[in-house]
Amino acid sequence: MEIDGITLEWLGHAAYRIKADKTIYIDPFKLTTDEPADMILLTHEHFDHCSVEDIKKISTAETLIFAPPDCQSKLSDVKARGVTLVEPGKKIKVNNMMIETVAAYNTNKDFHPKENEWVGYMITVNGKRIYHAGDTDLIPEMKDIKADVALLPVSGTYVMTAEEAAQAANMIQPEISIPMHYGSIVGKEDDAQRFKQLVKGKVEILKKS
Repeated sequence: MEIDGITLEWLGHAAYRIKADKTIYIDPFKLTTDEPADMILLTHEHFDHCSVEDIKKISTAETLIFAPPDCQSKLSDVKARGVTLVEPGKKIKVNNMMIETVAAYNTNKDFHPKENEWVGYMITVNGKRIYHAGDTDLIPEMKDIKADVALLPVSGTYVMTAEEAAQAANMIQPEISIPMHYGSIVGKEDDAQRFKQLVKGKVEILKKS
């Protein structure tokens, strides 16, 4: 998908590649590409979000990695310029981009406890705000999210259901909502379609790159 000079690609599950003047990966998992990353953003330490095998495919001596502290031990032998440890509520300016960390946690299940301080990301590039929600339920913090593009998990089980994700999209009211976290470990295309039916604004269901 192209938006204002930004290419946004869904790589399956919760993995994305954002390309403007830099190449950013979020939660790379089961990659079929080895295109080098300028930045890698990790939401939490679960194997399908902090996949060392995939990170090594795309990380170079110039790559910046952003990750919660419990990812750090997994990244000890990954080639990178540096690992910046994050928690919710951080703002980091990198070149002409702003990276903000936002809360991501479960409210009615125990897979992603709030006290772990795992994150989603808001990336501002070319004046557009792209929100990757991470593994999360519908949480009160979402009412303060202002985004042009919202990448929201829809599979249920570990994260929001399609219905809850649609509530999140209708609360945030981005220009475009995009469903994720389906088609790999849990969730099916049906979840993405149900999400699309329930969201009041524009929804793009991306094909896996």
